[in-house]
Amino acid sequence: MRLHGFFRSGASHRVRIALELKGIEYTNSSYVLREGEQRSEAFLRLNPQGLVPALELDDGTVLTQSLAICDYLEEVHPEPPLLPQDPVRRAKVRAFAQVIACDTHPVQNLKILKRIEALTGSEEAATQWARQTIEDGLDACERLIEAEDGPFCFGDSVTLADICLVSQMGNARRFGADLRWPRLLAAEAACNELTAFQRAAPANQPAAT
Repeated sequence: MRLHGFFRSGASHRVRIALELKGIEYTNSSYVLREGEQRSEAFLRLNPQGLVPALELDDGTVLTQSLAICDYLEEVHPEPPLLPQDPVRRAKVRAFAQVIACDTHPVQNLKILKRIEALTGSEEAATQWARQTIEDGLDACERLIEAEDGPFCFGDSVTLADICLVSQMGNARRFGADLRWPRLLAAEAACNELTAFQRAAPANQPAAT
């Protein structure tokens, strides 16, 4: 497998964590988003949307959208599981993941921030927008798991919720968000003790050096 992404992309980070947790061998191809490499003809042949990540399978099939890729990995490599067996718990994990991946992270993507900057003439306005959307989303996530026991978001095992959380916390720090979420921070710290999360971390990717 080859993962086409960017080391600091939250969506790429999610897929790296899932691959590492499941012990799947893969190679990386990195694209510098601020230089527009994801809009090259070569990349658009992989993903016409011009967004990372794209996962290229050994037979040449290309999968896009981080949650869809994680679903695929869960189906073809079910161990260790990223979703609980109980249907209600599975729905809760997916809902948490979607708060981040669908409602929080996309509205501070580079394309959106550039548009806000163009409309307002202010880079600071775009940064404030990103910070506010992150805080709103993570406020909701904190409440979703505040009654949960165990070191991770939903108990004693890592789930898709933890994958999405850790990838988003990097953005929270990058945009200067108020880190006011004790339950989320505890889950993040527990995840970062695991080798898979360490190997997938943006700072540990070749393109980061």
